[in-house]
Amino acid sequence: MGFKQIDWSITRRVTLLLLTLSMPAIVILNGWSEALVFILPIIVYQVVDLIRYVRKAQDELGQFIESVHYRDFSRYYNEQYPNARLQLLHKGFNEINSTLKSINKEKESQHLHLQKIMELVDTGILSYDTESGEVVLLNDSLKKLLHLPYMKTIHYLEKRDQELYRAVQELSPGRSRIATAYTSSFEESTLKVLLSATAFRSEDRTYKLVAFQNVSEALDETESRAWQKLLNVLTHEIMNSVAPIASLADTLKTRLHETAAAGPSARDMEDFELSVSTIKTRSLGLLRFAEVYRNLNRITRLNVADVSVQEAFTNLEHLMHPTLDQKNISLELILEDPGIRLQADKNLLDQVLINLLVNAIEAVKNEPEPTIVLSAYTSGESTFVKMEDNGIGMAREVQEKIFIPFFSTRKNGTGIGLSLCKQILMLHQGSIQVQSAEGVGTAFLLRFPKNH
Repeated sequence: MGFKQIDWSITRRVTLLLLTLSMPAIVILNGWSEALVFILPIIVYQVVDLIRYVRKAQDELGQFIESVHYRDFSRYYNEQYPNARLQLLHKGFNEINSTLKSINKEKESQHLHLQKIMELVDTGILSYDTESGEVVLLNDSLKKLLHLPYMKTIHYLEKRDQELYRAVQELSPGRSRIATAYTSSFEESTLKVLLSATAFRSEDRTYKLVAFQNVSEALDETESRAWQKLLNVLTHEIMNSVAPIASLADTLKTRLHETAAAGPSARDMEDFELSVSTIKTRSLGLLRFAEVYRNLNRITRLNVADVSVQEAFTNLEHLMHPTLDQKNISLELILEDPGIRLQADKNLLDQVLINLLVNAIEAVKNEPEPTIVLSAYTSGESTFVKMEDNGIGMAREVQEKIFIPFFSTRKNGTGIGLSLCKQILMLHQGSIQVQSAEGVGTAFLLRFPKNH
């Protein structure tokens, strides 16, 4: 009804203007030319009034459009405007403003909820423009996970970690993969992260959303269970190997009885010697095999006690002194605080330190100035023990495998030592990390929780 009133107002003005415009012709035809003096001002007034009416509405509409463009919904249009013709227009503007303001508040509320959710989730979230690389979302979990204070574009990640950057860029939407992330702090030098990606379009731009989930601990637990299963299989295989040895020994015994009366021939003696040699060689190999894996399999409980780190270092130095002296290797002991203590299994701690020191001795034995540094310090809620050497170092692909059971870079190595060390640290609810560079040296860092 209101719009009909506005339409009628314009119709009335136009009709009156047309009538007024026809009056000069009538006046002239009737010889009343003097009346034009009065008619022309009326025509001018009607034209100006019509223009003013239309322009006022246009100006109001232009201002409203400008407010919408700049998202300024705070303006209020007076619905009691003296010009009754614009009251309905102002009322419509206010209703539109109120609706847009409500939508804007709802969007802000949703955005705030999204931000809070992003802060609470443990999974790192990254969203960026696939064309420009501009980062539009980077939550706190990802900042903490990768030690990133800020990242303007995804290309900044390439400077920090080329492998992770390549993994993120190559990951197709809807797919997942495990990647290695290298952080800036040595205490957490590497992490295994599960990357998941999706893509979406908004305002003719394509965005890629990537989730980063730390799966290092889960992989460690899975790996530990796999080791136990593997040990069970190996035990079964040992038993299967013992059976032929027993059979061979039984056969040898029977032949000895058969040849005892007549006396063994030279051929028999050769067979006997070969059989005994085979039994001995295989038995010694199996004994060593069983002992190595028995040591790995039997560690299930800890005998935790209050251990002095300084005492543990001193005992290790005394134990290994002859070997170090013989090979002219320097061992330096550094303690930030001589009173540092650990809640740990002393025997297992000694075993870990011995294994690491033996590896370090092997790594530096051919260096001109072989040096090994053993240090300890506390940081936050953890105590750290570090073993560093200036040896040959390791390639990155080797570093990723050294804690896997049975993997060894040495010809006569069993591949058990570092696996055993990792299992012992996991039982202490701690961790072991490695940092190495070929031709520079290697460092192992052991982390023990203070409250363990």
